[in-house]
Amino acid sequence: MTAIDPTAHLTDEQIEELGRELDAIRDEVIASRGEKDAAYIRKVISVQRKLELTSRGILLFSLFPPAWIIGTAGLSVAKIMDNMEIGHNILHGQWDWMRDPKIHSTTWEWDHVSPADQWKHSHNELHHTYTNVIGKDNDLGYGIMRVDEDQKWHPMYLAQPLWNFINACFFEYGIAAYDLELGKNLHKRRRKNPEFVARAKAVGRKIRKQVLKDYVIHPLLSGPSFLTTLAATFTANLIRNLWSHSVIMCGHFPEGVQTFERRSIRGETRGQWYLRQMMGSANISGSKAMHFMTGNLSHQIEHHLFPDLPSNRYAEVAVKVRALFEKYELDYVTGPLPKQVFSAWHKVFRLSLPNKKPKVKTPDRDKELVAA
Repeated sequence: MTAIDPTAHLTDEQIEELGRELDAIRDEVIASRGEKDAAYIRKVISVQRKLELTSRGILLFSLFPPAWIIGTAGLSVAKIMDNMEIGHNILHGQWDWMRDPKIHSTTWEWDHVSPADQWKHSHNELHHTYTNVIGKDNDLGYGIMRVDEDQKWHPMYLAQPLWNFINACFFEYGIAAYDLELGKNLHKRRRKNPEFVARAKAVGRKIRKQVLKDYVIHPLLSGPSFLTTLAATFTANLIRNLWSHSVIMCGHFPEGVQTFERRSIRGETRGQWYLRQMMGSANISGSKAMHFMTGNLSHQIEHHLFPDLPSNRYAEVAVKVRALFEKYELDYVTGPLPKQVFSAWHKVFRLSLPNKKPKVKTPDRDKELVAA
């Protein structure tokens, strides 16, 4: 919905050729998936489980400051791994080709208050189909923020930086809320809808399970360390939420990322869908460790193009995708994490204010008349 279309120089034929070239990249990865990829995800799951178990064991002695710091740090990393590189990607079906019932999108449940089946609907089916289409993509601003200059400004948007910060701190609950589409379903006529009631009960059960595990059972097992273990678990969840929110913001919201009107996707072809993913996403540059801790969503452009490819292959895919950006003279939005976080938050603050009115210059002749 930008005033200047950064894809206007492309012909319909070029867009469809771009689509064919991207299809070829995807087909190449699909054909080469194998034991090395399977070994990767199995190792990641094993390391995550051992790290979580060890960290929770250390926190049984969290009355001692060193144990609290080490246990909290380890549990934070374990929770990030579970949500980002493991849960998010398994639920995308990236590892379904292994035909392992224990590592499959239909059986996996993650350390998150949003039930896997509800998240898959709102994220896989809606967000990835309607990426950055205002009014269709709930991930874009999570339904609570103004995300484009063309959206009508209202005084309530002045508070959107505060809403966004609160959402970041309790991000897993924010995701569960928009999976339920609370804004729409809390309306009096919808609250008793059987489907909504069933989904709300499922979220309630999942929240109860998570709260019991993190804030009751584990602290109780700590005995005299109950309160310090409780604080450690809360801190680990807070760190995980802030980190995952930052990564998602950097992939969807920095300056330079495009948004789209509903009418723009009518009759959309495969090539046009690919182009929208390219223009509606941004990457984070950095080390292999940083890419891993983001669940490889630092390669958000590649993930939006190929959401079902194994995440460990995005780095190699990114080289080929970036070459296509250059070939078709498109802007590949990327940058270090601090830069992308600043850019995304700058946009949140900027769009919380009404659009600046363009200054109208007074012609010199009129100035002379005024002076006379």
